[in-house]
Amino acid sequence: MERVYTAPLLDKLGIRPGMRVAIVGDLDADPEAPVIRAAIRDRTSDVTNGLPQPDTDVVLLLVDTTDELAVLSELRSRIRQAGAIWVVSRKGKAATIRDVEVMSIARDHDLIDNKVVAFSAERTSIRLVIPVALRQRA
Repeated sequence: MERVYTAPLLDKLGIRPGMRVAIVGDLDADPEAPVIRAAIRDRTSDVTNGLPQPDTDVVLLLVDTTDELAVLSELRSRIRQAGAIWVVSRKGKAATIRDVEVMSIARDHDLIDNKVVAFSAERTSIRLVIPVALRQRA
């Protein structure tokens, strides 16, 4: 039996009211983009399209190739120590990048994966975070 999840997407992604969010890549290629953008705007007014502001809480990085993951080191330096980069890519037969490729490249940039969420009917997402052992202490 297939499990049905009822939590809203933004709850699964950990986007809470007032958080700083950045969208990097072509979100509008997803048919559900208008709904996703509206939901984000309802949660926070601090949204950047493109390179994130310093101390960003959540980055949505939309990719179709492993080459597009080269930006991870720059994104890593712009998220909060407990922030997240969600790598959003096509799923199923339309997939152009595999989860294991994302995970491997993430490790090269001192990031680890710790969660997978169905982003939309056409896309999946993997959360990348800075390992606790590598986080700067306040």
